[in-house]
Amino acid sequence: MPSVMIRRNSNGQLTLYVAKRDLEENIVSIEFDSPERWGGEVVLADGSAYHIDPIAPPHLPVTVRAKRAGGAD
Repeated sequence: MPSVMIRRNSNGQLTLYVAKRDLEENIVSIEFDSPERWGGEVVLADGSAYHIDPIAPPHLPVTVRAKRAGGAD
């Protein structure tokens, strides 16, 4: 399960960065994005997906553990 960094880019869009794979991609959807819970399945612009255990909404940028959807790390 790699650590990923999530931040807002200069256009205000959420991005996900995986250092282990040198991958930075825009987030197109996030399963939970409410004042009570944030995370779940995160889908990227390239079609890949990661799962982040839901947490309280973080202050960005934030580094969290994520698992690739489909079982691969």
